[in-house]
Amino acid sequence: MYHDICDNAETSGFPGGDAALYKISVSDFKEQMSMIAAIPDRNPSIVANLDIANPDIELLITFDDGGKGAMTAADILDEQGWKGHFFITTGRIDSNGFLTSKNIVDLYNRGHVIGSHSDSHPLRMAALSRKQINQEWKLSIEKLQNLIGDNILTASVPGGYYSNEVREAAMQNGIRFLFNSEPKTRVEKTGNGFTFGRYAVTSRMHSEEIRQITLGKKIPRLKQSFTWTLKKPLKKLGGDSFLKIRKMILNR
Repeated sequence: MYHDICDNAETSGFPGGDAALYKISVSDFKEQMSMIAAIPDRNPSIVANLDIANPDIELLITFDDGGKGAMTAADILDEQGWKGHFFITTGRIDSNGFLTSKNIVDLYNRGHVIGSHSDSHPLRMAALSRKQINQEWKLSIEKLQNLIGDNILTASVPGGYYSNEVREAAMQNGIRFLFNSEPKTRVEKTGNGFTFGRYAVTSRMHSEEIRQITLGKKIPRLKQSFTWTLKKPLKKLGGDSFLKIRKMILNR
């Protein structure tokens, strides 16, 4: 799970130190993609090409938020002959630091997967009412479908605030492949839909750690799982206070 690929954190995506944690420099991203390319039989796939009988064996590369650094990421992926999944916060399209409508159409025409990342990027999507959750997916999917002239079948949950209601509302709006932020490889099948976990890449990670995760090594994967398990109850119980404290710490 990537977010922005840029050398200046203020030029792409959401502002602030909490968002900057997930912004990877262009040189680091190039190094990481070259490193993955050197691993036999681990070339990234896209959801349309998944082996549905064994979906958890595939390597998928995703980008959240829809910052304009997505164009740089796509260029680097194209050099490797790979395609990525770009999840767009549609309420930010054509705004400063984010993809334009033309950018999104260009990504789609180049074979990259365009998906929803909600409309307004609510910080705690799972805490919204069912009506609000449905509206977030519905608006975002409609905007993207109108842009690219094709069905939107993929989405990712903003902020990692996932719940059964978030998943059900996404599926009811046509999403078949939903990505959350839980670090795991097992793909969950519900009806005709699939839910994927993801391992987050941050600016604090070394390329070797990313390589180890890609190879399926237990220690770096368990490290992310441990942190996730620790944060999960804090996020749920702390609510908005957890987000405020996290933002205050990371924005120092």
